[in-house]
Amino acid sequence: MVDVTSIFDDHHPPSADLASDCVHCGFCLPKCPTYSLWGQEMDSPRGRIHLIKAGLAGEVEMDETFAGHFDSCLGCMSCVTACPSGVQYDQLLESVRPQIERLQPRTGTDRLFRAMIFALFPHPARLRVAALAGLAHQRLSRPLLRRLGLLDRLPARLRALEALLPPVRAGALFRRAPEFTPAQGERRASVALLTGCAQRVFFSDVNAATIRVLSAEGCDVHVPTNQRCCGALSMHAGRENEGLARARELIDTLGTLDVDHIVTNVAGCGSNLKEYATALRDDPDYAERAEAFSARARDVSELLAELGPAAPRHPVRARVAYHDACHLAHAQQVRRQPREMLRTIPELDVVDIAEWDMCCGSAGIYNLVQPEPADELGRRKVDNILRTDPDLVATGNAGCLLQIRRHLPDRIAIHHPISILDASIRGVEPELPVTAAGGNDHVHANS
Repeated sequence: MVDVTSIFDDHHPPSADLASDCVHCGFCLPKCPTYSLWGQEMDSPRGRIHLIKAGLAGEVEMDETFAGHFDSCLGCMSCVTACPSGVQYDQLLESVRPQIERLQPRTGTDRLFRAMIFALFPHPARLRVAALAGLAHQRLSRPLLRRLGLLDRLPARLRALEALLPPVRAGALFRRAPEFTPAQGERRASVALLTGCAQRVFFSDVNAATIRVLSAEGCDVHVPTNQRCCGALSMHAGRENEGLARARELIDTLGTLDVDHIVTNVAGCGSNLKEYATALRDDPDYAERAEAFSARARDVSELLAELGPAAPRHPVRARVAYHDACHLAHAQQVRRQPREMLRTIPELDVVDIAEWDMCCGSAGIYNLVQPEPADELGRRKVDNILRTDPDLVATGNAGCLLQIRRHLPDRIAIHHPISILDASIRGVEPELPVTAAGGNDHVHANS
């Protein structure tokens, strides 16, 4: 039981011991996106930890102000990487957000908008219908609305939703991955691929490239067609019961397969799979299964680094700026492997970006529910990218691909790293950007 003075309920409240690990040294401050934007202590990791301590002691209220400081957090975990004391801010944040969802009522419009997000994005069939409507909008109504200046009059959240629509091809929306693809040459591993939700709709080409590369590198690839959402968006937004239900369902689908690894190509999903063991620790029917499931989860770059290259590579004569997705670099601590994977490609020049550890502003649903700071962070990220003078940009997360593409000049292609490796193995050039009418052709003033 928690102290009766605490503002938290007794279902996994934030740990006082973990909160006390923070010595308020300030190393996290320059790495925190919201502190970097606003310079406000309560919008920094140590400020939020102070709020947690005050909440445990009953010195603050569970109200809109308290919730707002945690809603403004991107959950990027850059502070976890930066902290010299090993403070587990990730665990603290993941325990506070469900508390807020249970205990602090949201406004009607906020509740409705969030309900719309979670009624759409975890459901690929619904997302395909929405994508077709978005495709019609891009080709027919967007140019007219832009000329009339009507897009700028939309509420900020709807402007963000409209701007993040990816340029898609109708045929790609309904592409299905084969259920089984055998290893080429010597069989080195068997894997199951998580196809994702938005990933299988908007980035089916990335899934196809992932399957080809894994097969070329000696993996049998299983892709069950009945797999559904992994629950990452829900869990990272504090919608605990919803996220846990999806986790159990995925364990029933993928966890029963006789494979060596469960592979993801989306950083947020991969991070969530590796957290199943913690998330389901109280469930007597799933705790042990979740632990075994998490132990088999691998990002595709992580697995390829473990296996080592086998398939011949053809040169890709390009300069690629690599962006670290937060849930890969900070949550999973996978930073070296994607770079190593890209550097197996002859003549590809892989360069790092200034402020590599600063979030691009995507952060799950953050760029939809907190559009203004997300927009600032997206522009800041692209300004740093442009300073490297790249031909290509690479990042291993669907949200980052959409967020950066929104601000990136059309002349620069952005790809998942596995797509660039796939092009090298097949001996073709990486695809150029697919642009919609009225696409993004600006260059930031300070680039």
